[in-house]
Amino acid sequence: MATNNILANGDNWILTTPTARSTHGAVASQHRMAAQAGAAQLDAGGNAIDAIVATAYALNAVEPWMCGLGGAGFMVIWLAKEQRAVALDFQGVLAGDTRLEDYPVDPNLPATPMGFPGVVDNANIEGYRSITVPGAVAGLDHALARFGTRPRSAVMAPAIALAERGLHVDWFTSLQIGVCARTLARDPVSNSIYLPGGHPATPESRLRIPNLADTLREIAEDGAATFYRGALAEKIVGDLQAGGSRISREDLARYEVLEYEPMVAEHRGYTLYTPGEVSGGLRQREMLAHALEAMPIPLEKPTPETWLAYAEALEHCWRRHKIRNGVLSPTDSGVDGEQGACTSSMSSVDAEGNMVALTYTLLNRFGSGVTLPSTGMLMNDSVSYFDPRPGYPTTMVGGKRINSSNMCPTVVVKEGEARFSVGASGGNLIMPAVTQVAALMMDFGMSVEEAVHHPRLDASYRGSVRVDPRFDAETLTRLGKCFELEMAQQLVFPKLYACVTAVSRDPETGECTGINDPTQPIGGGAIPAAFTLESLDGNGPKVRP
Repeated sequence: MATNNILANGDNWILTTPTARSTHGAVASQHRMAAQAGAAQLDAGGNAIDAIVATAYALNAVEPWMCGLGGAGFMVIWLAKEQRAVALDFQGVLAGDTRLEDYPVDPNLPATPMGFPGVVDNANIEGYRSITVPGAVAGLDHALARFGTRPRSAVMAPAIALAERGLHVDWFTSLQIGVCARTLARDPVSNSIYLPGGHPATPESRLRIPNLADTLREIAEDGAATFYRGALAEKIVGDLQAGGSRISREDLARYEVLEYEPMVAEHRGYTLYTPGEVSGGLRQREMLAHALEAMPIPLEKPTPETWLAYAEALEHCWRRHKIRNGVLSPTDSGVDGEQGACTSSMSSVDAEGNMVALTYTLLNRFGSGVTLPSTGMLMNDSVSYFDPRPGYPTTMVGGKRINSSNMCPTVVVKEGEARFSVGASGGNLIMPAVTQVAALMMDFGMSVEEAVHHPRLDASYRGSVRVDPRFDAETLTRLGKCFELEMAQQLVFPKLYACVTAVSRDPETGECTGINDPTQPIGGGAIPAAFTLESLDGNGPKVRP
């Protein structure tokens, strides 16, 4: 067994996080205030879709480095009365005038988060040329109009109030800014917001993002129409083109959300719904099938053989995925550099049993680093989802939609009742984490709280398997006989086992639970209550959604 043991210099604590519980529904998010904004919709009589949309919009103001109006993603919805699941794809789209010559490969640069070659001046991951047409506003508006119950203005009220207050900086926010300071410094607007005086904003300060509240208010009034075809679209395209982007008014106007039946996987009497082959869903289905074959009858609790089966299944499905995407030949060893990426995951459930899993992203932390001056929108760097070389399944082509993502929002149903939903942020780490949490609940009857807190491993056919040292010695020994092991503690930063968010519902008692990963200090679950926006002195206004 070869190991890289860093425990001697590890953090000297064990991370745990509380679970929110209520029979009236629950919301979980990577930021507690966003979860509270969503749970307020349940308190006001709304459903799980209202709650998830409110949560997603609120994240623009409290976790702008992960997701927002300038991002894109997937949503899976379980409609309890209709007994059916729906998937929404609101992924980004390349500008119609995208040209490969704008992205010459630079062999001296590291690969993108998706494993594709770097290009000159990091043009595919930083700055205006790295931006795709964002789908977030279209996706959220579509979900609310089709399946929500509350007015857009009410659902977005907490997000607007948070944006008007400004971003309260704590130590975790300072960390996020500091990690990306070089990229943020390239953009004059982002530099002025996040690097006051030329340095990352310090804790106990407050950052105001110019025009963000007005942009949210305009969307609340006019919906996606203004964003893609109206006055807001004109501002967006004006800023983009002034910065060198090829995105046009026609590109925005052509954007559409894809609504379809989700991919289905069956596992031990449960049905798992994911967005399908363009997400992490296909790898999830392959992983579960491979593990089920190796472990047809699970024991009462996980054993070393369980974790070997999970690790081998993850290696198997990741190898197939890399071959399909053209980043690995069938004879390749699979050794590559793992790239970090950042996203936001959230889940909601209501008292009627409707359940939602949503994951959306700017791709890298702070996306392209670009904040549009007229709207305050932080923009994605999703051009790096595409290969700058010709002839591959993911090669850049004008108007092409993102067709390969790690995001894996999952809703799990048994006997006609949604039991839990789970998603995660973390690039390549997402699918392994989501699928392990789901497998622990389905294979061993763990609660969502037990599964989220359980040690995890990470494997993506990269030449080694990362393991949490909290595993017992027998498990580590068994895994070490088959894999090169990296011993790595669960940390606040970097998050080496993804950042999981989940909700569950017990159909017998009606109890709903919400939980966010213990490594996320600002994350958490929330139960229905009026949304209270507290200012730094604790006397802020109460916002009734």
